[in-house]
Order: sequence, then structure tokens, then C-alpha cells
Amino acid sequence: MTYTLYIGDKSFSSWSLRGLLMLENFNLPYRSKNIGLYSGHMAQDMAPLAPARLVPVLQTPEGDVVQDTLAIAETLAERHPDAGLWPRDASARTFARWIVAEMHSGFGPLRETCPMNLRQAIDGFDVPEAVLRDLERIELLWSTAQERFGRADSPWLFGDYSLADVFYAPVAARIAGYGLPVGPAAQAYVQAHLSDPAFRRWRAEGLCVSYDPVPYENAFPADAERRPWPGPARLPARAIDHGPSENATCPYSGDPVTDFLELNGRVFGFCNAFCRDKTVNDAAAYPKFMTIYQS
Repeated sequence: MTYTLYIGDKSFSSWSLRGLLMLENFNLPYRSKNIGLYSGHMAQDMAPLAPARLVPVLQTPEGDVVQDTLAIAETLAERHPDAGLWPRDASARTFARWIVAEMHSGFGPLRETCPMNLRQAIDGFDVPEAVLRDLERIELLWSTAQERFGRADSPWLFGDYSLADVFYAPVAARIAGYGLPVGPAAQAYVQAHLSDPAFRRWRAEGLCVSYDPVPYENAFPADAERRPWPGPARLPARAIDHGPSENATCPYSGDPVTDFLELNGRVFGFCNAFCRDKTVNDAAAYPKFMTIYQS
């Protein structure tokens, strides 16, 4: 029973990120296929999924097609009642549905002014008043969930990771990327998302794609000060031209190695440039690589 998830570009498609996190962080089997949002081929890529016209799109193992992240969320929760997508407590589940629906339909100023861009972060962004009001509302929803239903040993809104966290992951990315002003509790929640291995892998793979021009580049003011991405510090891996490597087969595919990286004086090999480059971008996010690195 394997789902197929059709997604947009990983650096920019906030809705696609939600779709991926629903499957990845609840251990539901899936494969992903890319739709070319910025390649000029989107309509052609989407044609077999009609009447779906926007990403993400989920195709069930039976062949049913579901568009829209809220519909996908409810479909998966219905099909996998024991996976814990919604909080198990009835009151927590009620509030989680509320704040997911509010995220799904609201916060237009934040979405429009600060489109998700996982490729860079800035300081000194001039935050409009309407966005500040959105942030104030978001902080209230987050703090209410954590105070009523959270746990001291967990950073997530309802104790265990849930669909509520899935839906607010792109908000966390916007706060991080634009340096938006929120309080310490909200910043801690943002950092939990930036540290989530599934989020880190999504971002690392998005960085492997080149764009000319870069989408949404004009959302960042030309005079804004660029700063390092505020997630966990990446290991100092770098691509190199040749081996030999410590490993003979790729940690992901098991195929013979053809492309190489160097990390702390050691050389590791991969079956293609993409496998190498995503690892260069955030090696610690990939357990299969870290297993051979730490051996």
C-alpha cells in the first residue's frame, strides 16, 4: 500500500511541504513525483491528475486522486486511524482541527508578503502591520495549544507531533527566513520545525535545484542583509571530483559510487550527483549516511 505524492519545488512550495510531512512523519509509505511549477510544464504534468490543478496531489494505492492539503489530511486520518495524525484526546483534537482550518483559510497578509523561501534568510525585514497582526494571532493559537494540551518534554503543540504541526511548519519557515518578530516560546517552536529531520531533508533536496531567475527573489528587499539559515549547523561537507571513497556503494540506493564528497578529511561516495549534493547540504539529516560516517 504505497501512496504517490505529487509535489512542487521544495524551496518554495509550502503546501507541498505539508503533504510530505503528513506522510513522512507518520511513517506512511509513499513515493513522490515532481510537478514543474517553474519549468513551464505544470499544466502538462498535472493533466493526468485532472481535475486536480494545484499541488500537492495525493494518489491513493487504489488510484483515487485527492487535491488540497486539508482533504489529504482528512483522507489519511480516515485511512490510518491508529497513526496518530490528529491528537487522541477529544478536546485536543477539536482545537487542533480549529487551528488547522484557520491556517488553511487565513493569514493572507503573511502568505502574500512573506512567501516561503528555504534558500536564504535575511535580517532587517520591514514587517507590515497586517503581518504583525497575523503573527500575534498565530502566537496566541500556538500558546493556547501548548498550555492546554502540550507537554513539558515535547516542543509540539499537542504533545505528540500532529497534523497541527504539519500545517504550521511553513509558518515556522517564514518566521525563520524573514526574521519575523515572535516571542521566546514561539521561537522555540520554530526551532523545533527547523530541527525536524524530515524538514531538514526537504530543504537540503530543494537546495540541489538551480533557478534563473530565482522565484520570489523580489520578496526580499535588495538591501536586506543575508544571514545563514537559522536551522541546525550543517556538517562541513563539500563535493569533490574523485575518490577513492570509504564506501563502495551508495548509502541510499546500494548502487556503485560515482560521485564523492569530503567531510572532515574522509571521502564518501554516492551513486549520482543528487545523492551527493543533498548530503553536502545537510549530512546530519540523513541517517543512512550518518551510519557509515559514524562507523
